[in-house]
Amino acid sequence: MSQAHQVQPAELLKVSGLQMRFGGLLAVDGIDFDVRRDEVFAIIGPNGAGKTTVFNCVGGFYRPTAGEVTLDGHSIARLPSHQVARRGLVRTFQNIRLFRQLTVVENLLVAQHLQVRAGLLHGLFATPAYRRAERAALERAAVWLERMGLRDVANREAGTLSYGHQRRLEIARCMITNPRLLMLDEPAAGLNPQEKVVLSQLIDQLRREFNISVLLIEHDMSLVMGVSDRILVMEHGRPIVVGKPAEVRNDPRVIKAYLGED
Repeated sequence: MSQAHQVQPAELLKVSGLQMRFGGLLAVDGIDFDVRRDEVFAIIGPNGAGKTTVFNCVGGFYRPTAGEVTLDGHSIARLPSHQVARRGLVRTFQNIRLFRQLTVVENLLVAQHLQVRAGLLHGLFATPAYRRAERAALERAAVWLERMGLRDVANREAGTLSYGHQRRLEIARCMITNPRLLMLDEPAAGLNPQEKVVLSQLIDQLRREFNISVLLIEHDMSLVMGVSDRILVMEHGRPIVVGKPAEVRNDPRVIKAYLGED
């Protein structure tokens, strides 16, 4: 079969035998999962289960003690976070990390610096290439302001926004870089019930319209069960089960360890 007609593998991200030690503490061990193309994959578990440690290993913030992480078949397990982002894997954080003193639109412009190829000298001399890049960045920012319902607050400092608007800006800041895989770390934290409904719709919309995969950590079980194609349940740094929402919801090990027993 010619290279042009080769079928891409189903999985976009593959995590194999992931282990992370901090001194004598074994934080995660034996983590195996894959995230398929155009899939929403969730990781759930009690506080201290190791979910964020897995996220930090996948996103390049930690270097795993053992195991492998591949994106599109290429290893990213030992790459720093900025190089992981260049390959199309971006993330939000449990504690929102916006440039709080910058305006909403400035946050979206800063996020594009990896994509803008015009260099410092071009900027100093305002060359045509720099002006074209700047104009394109502004146009992309305008598109995402509109899409995320942030146009009316475009010139407000990010730190003055409501929590729900800050969450949307953080997701917009990721999406404006054209990712292939979006990692969301507890995106529903701090949101009211209506905002959670909007978030659930947004995740589904982004996946469908932009053909991206989503890797999600979340405590809100209603949101997880509603948006996820598959779920990994963790406890004490180890996997319990991987399955579809209905399978996970009815698994006795999950009910005992996380969802609670009657």
